[in-house]
Amino acid sequence: MDNIYFLMVVALAVLAVADLVVGVSNDAVNFLNSAIGSKAISFRTIMIVASLGIAFGAVFSSGMMEVARKGIFNPSMFMFSDIMIIFMAVMITDILLLDFFNTLGMPTSTTVSIVFELLGAAVAMALIKISIIDGDFSNVTDYINTAKAGEIIFGILLSVVVAFSVGAFVQYISRLLLSFDFEKKANWVGALFGGVALTAMVYFILMKGIKGADIAKQSMDILGGATIKGFLENNVLSIVSVSFVIWSALSYVFISLLKTNIYKLIIIVGTFALALAFAGNDLVNFIGVPIAAWQSFEAFMDPTININGLAANEFAMDVLGKKVPTPTLLLLTAGLIMVLTLWFSSKAKGVVKTSLDLASQGETKERFEPNFISRFLVRGAILISKYTNTILPQSLNTKIEKQFEKPTISLVKGKTHELPAFDMVRAAVNLMVAGVLISIATSYKLPLSTTYVTFMVAMGTSLADRAWGSESAVYRVAGVLNVIGGWFGTAITAFAAAALVAYLIHLGGATVIAILLLLVVAILIRNYMSHHKKSKETKAEDSLNKAESNSIQGVIEESADNISKVLKRVGKINKNTVNGLINEDLSSLKKAKETVVKLESEIEDLQNNIFYFIKDLDDSYLGASKFYIDVIGSIQDVAQSASFIAKVSHKHVYNNHKVLKKKQAEELVSINDKLLTLFGRIREVFDSRTFDEIFPDIIDAKKTLLQEVEDAIQKQVERTRLKETTSPKNTTLYFSLLLETKDLIKANMEILNLYYDEHERSKILLED
Repeated sequence: MDNIYFLMVVALAVLAVADLVVGVSNDAVNFLNSAIGSKAISFRTIMIVASLGIAFGAVFSSGMMEVARKGIFNPSMFMFSDIMIIFMAVMITDILLLDFFNTLGMPTSTTVSIVFELLGAAVAMALIKISIIDGDFSNVTDYINTAKAGEIIFGILLSVVVAFSVGAFVQYISRLLLSFDFEKKANWVGALFGGVALTAMVYFILMKGIKGADIAKQSMDILGGATIKGFLENNVLSIVSVSFVIWSALSYVFISLLKTNIYKLIIIVGTFALALAFAGNDLVNFIGVPIAAWQSFEAFMDPTININGLAANEFAMDVLGKKVPTPTLLLLTAGLIMVLTLWFSSKAKGVVKTSLDLASQGETKERFEPNFISRFLVRGAILISKYTNTILPQSLNTKIEKQFEKPTISLVKGKTHELPAFDMVRAAVNLMVAGVLISIATSYKLPLSTTYVTFMVAMGTSLADRAWGSESAVYRVAGVLNVIGGWFGTAITAFAAAALVAYLIHLGGATVIAILLLLVVAILIRNYMSHHKKSKETKAEDSLNKAESNSIQGVIEESADNISKVLKRVGKINKNTVNGLINEDLSSLKKAKETVVKLESEIEDLQNNIFYFIKDLDDSYLGASKFYIDVIGSIQDVAQSASFIAKVSHKHVYNNHKVLKKKQAEELVSINDKLLTLFGRIREVFDSRTFDEIFPDIIDAKKTLLQEVEDAIQKQVERTRLKETTSPKNTTLYFSLLLETKDLIKANMEILNLYYDEHERSKILLED
């Protein structure tokens, strides 16, 4: 029987590796977003610095492992068999939950997930034990470490408010003092900022690193018999004061003599500090449970501890209540896995992008739709801002506004959209504030959510920095609310899922464990393949490109490629739609519907780029703007027709309405085949750029096809009159498809005529 527990320990070790991978993919945003967003240093340098921070943080994180052993539940109330079920349920739930959020590209809290999973599984096992002995269910609090669990949960929730508030306050003060022209400020200003930032980060690096090392607990004569740990804790003010003077002086030397950008140095140190704090604080979330399970198994099998050879369901786990050091080799191995994941995980980049988009100083494609709460909050903030402006003196308002004026940056054509998401001051504040808050929590052994802190600090600094303007505020606030809502969803889901899994394992034992492990593997593989497929689609050769040229001829060339790609994709969509409709293939229709939605989204991006395109045009080529707008409008017409056809067809089959009659299907296939041929001929014109003349065969093909559509409409009218069809839904669908096909044909010809007219106009201008 003991073999099953050995196999469970092995399975938990494998799950620990998987949890490290999915966990780091989620939490990379915590320490990468500021450095990546500011583009202060190269991506390679960022990764090297972060990797070193993770490695050091992993080695010094041993103390935090106690949270998994006794932070949430009272181990003495559970038997060894109970504990193993709890740990297995927690790890299975954690991997699935984190991978789900990673696939969505949403940052969630690994700390919240592990805390509520432990809580859910422990409560489930406590209720099971109480029910077996016919006890009072109110006694469940005896099994749970309610004081510590409440402290942890309160700390996590409080971190959201504190991180946002502190981040906003520090950023506002920093911007008032430094403005956006911070590089033009006097050297002493940068030196003082560097002194404050470096003092804060280096002190907490020392606190975080030293307190976890064995040497910190040894008495030293040079410190009057005190330990390094005690000296650092008892002389905070003195150490900070001296450090500030030293780092300010060194910052001045770096700036004045070595010509070093102090903000870049702060970002490098801050990235290291935050990566170190992340590993020290969050490593328990990934390997704390498996290590606790392994140590529980060791105690159960050790004859010096389990003296009477008690069975698994009789051996109480008092041993978990004691302090047990975690082997350094295990911590190093975990750190190595985390570093490798950081370098090779594509999902980590997706999670980072979500945070950067919400914090960006400039315009980005908004991922979230506004809701009534975001609109209400934005309106409220605007009213408060207006009221504050009326209270403050006008001269003070003018000075404040001047500090927040963003400098105009002239870039080479095509480089406009490669600006950093925010400047180095905001990046430095993000790192400094988040690093300090996380390190303080770690020093008190509170598993503060690093995701909550870093994300909310970034959002607070964005608000204070006026990154959320009237064009983007409702979208950004909605995005933040979505992420926070996801966090609460994480807590509820983690608790319920872990409790359910624990109950299932209790009922089914080894069989259920095997099934659940297979399910985990299957879901992880499925999610990986789905993510890989989406990544390939994003890089697809048929993706539409934004116009970068500033001449009419350049716009013709660039947009011609887009037209060809649109026609190719619409042709595939129509083909899949018609085949899916005739064969009642719902999966094919769903795929066509999803594909056309993606196409419409890309066209919307082109529309959103019109402002920048017109703004960057040379004065001598302003005529290109009208042409480009007409092109985008025509492309949109084509996409809307294809979208309508795909959606009504999917709806018809999805609602199980009557299938098309044989004659209807034959007519529709014939029309669609000719439509695809017409698309092919038009694409040849755009691919070869032969706009000198509209080929007569294309005109003839258009006329023939339109006539065939008209004939099909007339035939359906006759069938309806003669009562050959008795389905109103079928008739409505068929007429809709034919009428929209007519619009699709006309829209394509309109595009061709548009290019022909513009090409002829360009030739005349060149001759003149």
